[in-house]
Amino acid sequence: MANPATVHIDVELPSDLAQLRLPEGVDRRLQALLDKQDRGEKLSADEAMEAEGLVDLTELLILLQLRASRNEPTPAR
Repeated sequence: MANPATVHIDVELPSDLAQLRLPEGVDRRLQALLDKQDRGEKLSADEAMEAEGLVDLTELLILLQLRASRNEPTPAR
């Protein structure tokens, strides 16, 4: 069995990661899918995959914000 490969990707991020968010239209789509699901309506297979991918992307953005906040120097008191 082959060992899994590790991939490192360098990504240039904006200086203010607190502003890093899903674009408004993408966020509205995610909310619409989640609202549909909350109303008890079944998502199609494509909608479920889309919602899962958007949730994953949102979680990635949050993790990037957290990582950046850890690397920021704390203000002097």
